[in-house]
Amino acid sequence: MVIDAPRPARARSAEEKNRRRDDILRAAERLWTTTAYADLSMNQVAREARLAKGTLYLYFDTKEELFLALLSEHLNAWITRTAEILRERQPRTPTQVSDALLDSSETLTPLRRLLVLLGTVLERNVRPELATEFRRDLDAQLGRLVEHMPYSPPTTLRILRHLYAVAIGWQQFSESLPGLDPQTGEPTQDAQWTFQSEFELALRSVVDHLAAQDTAGQ
Repeated sequence: MVIDAPRPARARSAEEKNRRRDDILRAAERLWTTTAYADLSMNQVAREARLAKGTLYLYFDTKEELFLALLSEHLNAWITRTAEILRERQPRTPTQVSDALLDSSETLTPLRRLLVLLGTVLERNVRPELATEFRRDLDAQLGRLVEHMPYSPPTTLRILRHLYAVAIGWQQFSESLPGLDPQTGEPTQDAQWTFQSEFELALRSVVDHLAAQDTAGQ
């Protein structure tokens, strides 16, 4: 049996370093589909990425730091996609805004699971300066959405905060339903239907309510 040997310990060019970092993130993401976060170790990630454990620590000091980077990647991808949808559609009514946000949020179970981790283990277990940097970058990224929404910036940010809260709440609930795969965290068909239907109902209600307040305040 041929066993893949660990790759060279040090990537030299910026391109090699970025590729190595991406390999680590992809390895952690693959493992997380079959291993609960609490049981996942940096040793496992190093083996999955075919790296020496010491090499892994050149990129991430802790498992929490690694998963925070993974969350940042998923969040940036969602914000980019949502900004593109809003820019293309230029929604004006609450229904159009809700449709755009719902369409941009389809098939985002990994992001929602990472957001659940953010509030339970990630931010409280990473260096304070790293958590602050994450929040600062997130605020800057969300500014890309504000300019494409038909409401005032304060109302838009309230809508996005509710979107965040509703997504996490229904993700946690769907994970507690019978029949959920305990390893992958992926909901069964019934659980997924519950998430989608209730998430849509809550989001539309929030957007309708805050849009009405925004119009009344103008």
